[in-house]
Amino acid sequence: MTSIATAGASVTEQHAAIAGARPWQRLVLLAVGLLVALGLPWFVYPPVAMDIAAWALFAVALDLLLGYCGLLSFGHAAFWGGSAYATGLIAIHFGVPFPVAVFGGALFAMLLALPIGYLSVKRSGIYFAMVTLAFAQMLFFIANQASALTGGENGLQGVPRSFFGIEAVETDSFFFYYAALPIILLGMWAAWRIVHSPFGRVLVAIRDNAPRARALGYDVERYKLIVFVLSAGLSGLAGGVFAVSHGFVALPELHWATSGEVVLMTVLGGIGTLWGGVIGAGLIVLLADYLASSGFDGIGIVTGGVFVTVVLLFRRGIWGTARHLWLSRRKPT
Repeated sequence: MTSIATAGASVTEQHAAIAGARPWQRLVLLAVGLLVALGLPWFVYPPVAMDIAAWALFAVALDLLLGYCGLLSFGHAAFWGGSAYATGLIAIHFGVPFPVAVFGGALFAMLLALPIGYLSVKRSGIYFAMVTLAFAQMLFFIANQASALTGGENGLQGVPRSFFGIEAVETDSFFFYYAALPIILLGMWAAWRIVHSPFGRVLVAIRDNAPRARALGYDVERYKLIVFVLSAGLSGLAGGVFAVSHGFVALPELHWATSGEVVLMTVLGGIGTLWGGVIGAGLIVLLADYLASSGFDGIGIVTGGVFVTVVLLFRRGIWGTARHLWLSRRKPT
């Protein structure tokens, strides 16, 4: 918690630096990001590339809540996994194209976030984190017990990739990646638009000084609830794509460890940067895939060691530190 708070304290400084960034630099970053996204399945096994994209959106969704509103959630697996189950059930029982099922899952995640968020945003700090964790574990227990619907410990199997009868997309992971990528990019754009809107500025004000924002007339709890629901919806988009990509939804998608993993990715890349979540997700997914392919069982030990090293050496995260160093060079001496 201390390292997260320290990293979060530098977010205001980072936003001030962004204001001085030149438009052409932003366009170059965007172009590079798009090229990487489009070329990823050519250099990485396509299912792994899809995992990176889904986890990247999940990390960006959490960063929207953590980096820009200062709310650390340990229960976001409820929305990732809840949407995955909802997407799978819609795809199985209604036979709709997978984008429809994914958006249906995201809607379910947002509806689920309403009561959870309403009760959680009344707390802050570690209390908020623990309340969200408790709700997520409740959903995990319900999914485990409702085996007739969710498959219980065996998971929800046979999730189809229906896509308007286009066989290449439905059977080949390479083409499926490009069919699902627009959903991921749409979620990324939505997060960017939220952050750079007047609503996003209010969120930063609430994060920095909630009593002052309340004194200025802003309904702090209402803003927190709205961003909580929006973050859940983006997490739901990511979870739905992940479920369709694998054709299977496992019970651990709702487990607290999944929430912890996305927090690790976000902090590793840099809180309050959006791009940091993408980098953190790519690093962790690629590292885990490499270690698993090598037959190494202690993946958590390695990823945990990487996390500790980055937090100790780069308090702003990988992307946050790199951007800070770059912008420092531009300052007149």
